[in-house]
Amino acid sequence: MYNLPAMSNTPSPGNASEASTHLVEIHRTPEVLTFTLNNPDHGNEVTGPMFDAMLAELRSESPQPCARVLRIRARGKVFCTGRERAARDADSVRAEVSRLIDFKRLVRTSSLISVAEVQGDAFGFGMGLAIVTDFPLVADTASLCLPEMTHGLAPAAIMAYLGEYALPRFAFPLVLFGQPFTPQQALEIGLISMVCPPPKLTGVANKLIARILQLDPGAARRCKDFFLTSQANSFEKNCELAVEALTAGTLAALARKK
Repeated sequence: MYNLPAMSNTPSPGNASEASTHLVEIHRTPEVLTFTLNNPDHGNEVTGPMFDAMLAELRSESPQPCARVLRIRARGKVFCTGRERAARDADSVRAEVSRLIDFKRLVRTSSLISVAEVQGDAFGFGMGLAIVTDFPLVADTASLCLPEMTHGLAPAAIMAYLGEYALPRFAFPLVLFGQPFTPQQALEIGLISMVCPPPKLTGVANKLIARILQLDPGAARRCKDFFLTSQANSFEKNCELAVEALTAGTLAALARKK
């Protein structure tokens, strides 16, 4: 059984890897990579150094994955209320937004099965990050929001994929008006996987991760890869790819039995 204790509000320095900054703790077990946002005084806003530290870990997993699960959680009362917006000229703005989109792309496309443990409010980037994980688990007391339009900014980074999770009639009003919505509403339209009481959130995440770790590692990676690939293709193309995927998967299964 995989177990990670319930979150406290005080950091545990001994658990952080060298890649951590004081605002994000990065912890590894042999099979689970955990990012813990630790910027509660600023709503767990993700800063440039936090992005860099987490990106470095995800990129290190790309050529030869070591971990099997990515767990994203946060200290304090909120999960994440946005990201730092420090850039003031065209080049630095482009670099800043490219970094945040690269991060979300890597979370989504990584071979690691990702779990977001959303214990509190998730706004803007924070909500967008939860959506791109494979299993967003959200406390029923959290408030969710995509508020960029209330600040005069069309949230293109979220709209790039929002329609893949929720039907347009549900998704468009969320970004157009930027009004808060409940975890239950998010569940009903397909943006998150589960809603649960805050005291049970860590236990639910632990059990889910334990289930993932019981799966064959190679098969789990191939399953996620094909699932994502199939969403971008036609039915006919997916049928062609399925022949290759099933052939490779069957040969791998046969090899394990020898």
